[in-house]
Parts: sequence; structure tokens; C-alpha cells
Amino acid sequence: MAVRIRLSRGGSKKRPFYHVVAADSRSPRDGRFIERLGYFNPLLPKDHADRLVVDQEKIKTWLSKGALPTERLEKLLSSLGLCEAPKFKELTKKSLPKAKALERIREKEEKAKAAEEAAKQAAEEAKAAKEAEKAAQAEAAAAPAEESAPAEETAETPAE
Repeated sequence: MAVRIRLSRGGSKKRPFYHVVAADSRSPRDGRFIERLGYFNPLLPKDHADRLVVDQEKIKTWLSKGALPTERLEKLLSSLGLCEAPKFKELTKKSLPKAKALERIREKEEKAKAAEEAAKQAAEEAKAAKEAEKAAQAEAAAAPAEESAPAEETAETPAE
């Protein structure tokens, strides 16, 4: 008998609620099961504590006995650290984007690169402007000191 750990749907129409169960792989999805291990409420936010509640000891026991979780449940259990994340299969050519979609993706990437370069250039220009402003302030600070010295000399000359 092949045992699977899977989700059994409950809840009302358009309000899904799943029980995590260990069941014979030949029994129907919502049919007979061996043991109820917890529940999963997909309507709750992903970071909510009550989204997936399972008895971890029972899950570990069934996994050690050779029960296999479904892909969806394997993904959920991997977030709890009970099993490894599933390895997704490669996509077929039919599921890859077509020529126009690839063109749109390339255009979007080019626009993003152009915007990034423009931002870098603007940052460099702003930095150069700040340096020029600092240099101008330094010159302005040095210039009044030089100007005040000749002014004193000229003031003394007419007095003589």
C-alpha cells in the first residue's frame, strides 16, 4: 500500500480549507484517509501562524515509514524544515515565451539599463557639482583674506 501525505479539501464554495492527511494513494482526494495530521488555510496571509498547522511528530513518523508528500505539501513542509524543497522540472518549449514576448522582455531590460545608467550619470554629475561648489567656497574663503590685506595698505597710503 503506497501512502501519500496530501491535502484533503474541505470548506465551502470559493472558501477552501484543507486537512493534511495520510491516505492510501488509490483513495479519492476527499475520501478515506488513514490519519489526520493537521490543516492548511490558504485564505490566511503567508506569514500568519495558523496558515499551516501540523503535528510535526506525526509527519516525521509517516515520512520515516516511507510516505511521500505531494508537491504542494512538500513545498509547505519545506518551509517548516520537515523535508527538502521539491526540485521543479524544466519547462517544455511550449511553455516558454514566444518571439513578441521575448522582444518585450528585451525592451524592458534595455529601458531598465538606460534608467540605471542615467541615474549613475546624474549621481556623478551631482557629485562633481558638489566638489565644484566646495572648491568655489574654498576660493571664496581665501579671496576675502587676500582682498582685506591690500585694502589695509591702500587705507594707510592716503593717510600719509
